[in-house]
Formats: sequence, structure tokens, C-alpha cells
Amino acid sequence: MPIDITMPRLSDTMETGTIVKWHVAAGDAVSAGDVIADVETDKATMEMQCYDDGTMVSIVVNEGSPVEVGTVVAVMAEEDEDIGDATPKPAAPATVPAPSQEPDPAAPAVEPDVIEAGGEDVASKPVDSVPADPPLTMRGHVRISPVARRIADEHGVDLASLAGSGPMGRIVKRDVLAAVGITKETAAAVPPGAGLSPASPASPSISNLPTTPVDSSSTSMPVKASDIPTPSGYGLQPWSEPLSGMRQTIARRLVESKTSIPHYQVSMVFDMDPMVQMRTQLNEQLAKHEVKLSMNDLVVRCCALAMYTNPLMNASWGGDCINYHGDVNVGVAISLPPERGGGLVVATIRNADRKSLRVINQESKELSKKARTKGLTIDEMADSTFTVSNLGMFGIDNFTAIINPPNSAILAVGAVQQKPVVRNGEVVVGHEMTATLSNDHRVVDGATAARYLSSLKELIENPGMALV
Repeated sequence: MPIDITMPRLSDTMETGTIVKWHVAAGDAVSAGDVIADVETDKATMEMQCYDDGTMVSIVVNEGSPVEVGTVVAVMAEEDEDIGDATPKPAAPATVPAPSQEPDPAAPAVEPDVIEAGGEDVASKPVDSVPADPPLTMRGHVRISPVARRIADEHGVDLASLAGSGPMGRIVKRDVLAAVGITKETAAAVPPGAGLSPASPASPSISNLPTTPVDSSSTSMPVKASDIPTPSGYGLQPWSEPLSGMRQTIARRLVESKTSIPHYQVSMVFDMDPMVQMRTQLNEQLAKHEVKLSMNDLVVRCCALAMYTNPLMNASWGGDCINYHGDVNVGVAISLPPERGGGLVVATIRNADRKSLRVINQESKELSKKARTKGLTIDEMADSTFTVSNLGMFGIDNFTAIINPPNSAILAVGAVQQKPVVRNGEVVVGHEMTATLSNDHRVVDGATAARYLSSLKELIENPGMALV
């Protein structure tokens, strides 16, 4: 008999999950232990495994659709079972249009509006049939892309009147443009941000356009940008983007951190000339091994080693106690691209005090790549005792960061800048970097934070100690 594959509970707080990517399709043979999909939970993107041998019969839940734990997401047939006998249960969204339905030849065809050259509406074919209900997600929301929703809102298009042509009956941009009578050619001719004419979706009209005659012989000539008048509505267009489960969790944790942890900051400027010189030499020697150390790799290593003389910094608030940790696990903040919902995640480099710069570099690259593409697992984001957030690659001089609970401190690292500096009583050109340490005042006192930055300064300005 067919086997229902349901959305698993991949974390203790998980209530819903989103299929980010299916690794199998209907008809594929699978074995126990195979990864069949990537699932985004409220904490991370994790792998969903198959626990039986068989053949995939159907994919019930489309990619990008959030469903509750326990919902059937796919159906598979057992090994040696005829696929034709394995009929999936109707757990799929009821919005999928039946491809076998043929249009009624007796029903009047819907034709686009006919508009004369003078701009007068000549004919508009009425639609006798009542439009079908718009496609809905598992939560009852209209299945529509963000761009299509924005255009529909701008023109007052009733979503109930649209039939989606995208996957799973999803309403896409071309469906809305067709409803307002705008072709790809006319849409492309509108300057970006100018918006489109707020014509009625059912009977678009061009009567509001300028009636100045245009020489038809000049239409083939290129139009200069200076000749295009700037419309009154020119500018960026507003829209809303639904938050992913992970982005909602990030937002909630940031609010909790900022409102429940008494933050304070201390800053220090570091002489980066020795580290810049050492990094250049190391990268020249490691070039044949295709290894290129970043400044952040060196900072992470120095932050970890500074814990040996400042163990009070490697601690967390325990409610009625302070927990001092034996392992030095440095979290590295990673920004996510817009296509993954944006936001930040923190990847953990475990025992950074006992790892070489090459190992730290390799782990940082692998974790960053995975976070921005596939997503990190809960284990890869857990157990950090201190966090480093670096915006130096964007040219940021200095900034403050929000503590990543349950850590009691986070170091915000600015850019290494070449500037006039005072060395041995003389003004010379040198490299400096500003770093700001945000602390939980319940755990880290001001003097403790100052001593830690002093130890960190000694390591950064004498980077040879970071090699041993």
C-alpha cells in the first residue's frame, strides 16, 4: 500500500515547515536514508530523509509552501508495489487545476478588448461564466507571486477574477498584466517606477493619455532619455514581502535580545600594520595551496585566544547563575542574500582556540557558502560562546551589534583603513581598525570588557602569537 511522507518535526519548537527544494520527483526510486528534500524550519534549513525503500508516486506540496507538522507532503509506493495501485490521498492543495478538463466549445470565447487608434473602446466580450476561485495555499492565502500582488494592488485587480498560469495554479505577473490589458511590449515601454495607468481591469482605456498626434515616421527612431517626460509618480514602488519562518525567528530573537539584555558598548582602535603585513606574507606562501586567509579569520583566532586570559568573557547568563564555558566556540555572523529572505545567521566555529588559521578559514568559507545556498543545520548554529560580526568588507568604519543569546558579548569589527596615524611621535601612513564590543552587563562588567579588549589588542598588534 502507498506510504504517506509527512512533514517531520525537525526541532523542538517547530510547528510549520517549508519545502525549500525537492531532490526527487515522481517516478524516482528512493532508498532508506536518502535525502529527498530540504526543509526550512523556524531555526534552520535541514534535510528530510526517506526511511523506506520504494518509488516516489507524487509530490503533494510544492516548493515554497509552508505546511504544518504532520501534513502529507509526498506519497511513495513500497518496493515491488505497482505505482498505479498507489493512489495519493487528497492532501495536495485543492488549488491545482485539473489538466484533463477541456473547455466547453459552446461557451463564448474571451477575447481581448478591441481599441481603435483614436483611443475609443469599441468592443469588450462579456464573460458568461463565473471565474473560478483563486488558488489558495495550505493556510488559505491566495497563491500569488509578490510582483503579481504588487501590480494587482496598483490597478485594483480583483484576485478572485484571475486564473493562475504558474506552478500549482500560482498567479504570476503575466496573469495580472493580461487582466489589465497590458502586453510585455507596452509594459517594457513604461519607465521603471513610473507605474501603469490605473485603468479598470475589465475594460482598459487609453482615453487619459495625451492626444497629441505623433508622426508615424518617427516611431522607428530611437528615443533619448532626455526626451521622456518624468511622470508624476516616478520613483520606487512600494510592496510587501511575506517573511519566511526563519526571518520571523531572527526578528523575534533580536527583539528579545535588545529588550531583555542590558547592552552596553566599549570600543578600541587597533594598529593593523603588523597583521596586514603578516597576512600578505602568509597568503603569498599559501597561494600554491589555493588558500587565502581573510582578516576575519585572524580576528576570530585572536578573539578565541584572548579568552585564556579573560575566561569571564566566555560566559553566559543562567538566570540564577553565570555559566562559564570550557570550550571556546566563536560564532561568525553571516548575511543571507535577498533571495533567501535576507537577515543574519550565526555559524559556529567550535574550539577556535585550538584550530589553525587554515582550518578556521576553510570552515568559515564552507559555512558561509552553505548558509547562503542550502542553509545551515541547527548543530552548525548551536553552542557558540562568543560572536564576531564583521562589516569591514563593506567599508564600514565602526558599528554596534546586538548580542546573540545566550552569548554575553559580540564584537563588531569595522574596516581596516589606511590613514594618517601617529607612530613614534611622527605622522605616517598606517592601517587602523575600530572594533566595538557589546556586552551583557549582567555578566560582563566594564573593567572585564576593557581587559578583554586590551588582551585582544596585544594579540592583533603582535599577530605572530596567533600562529602558535
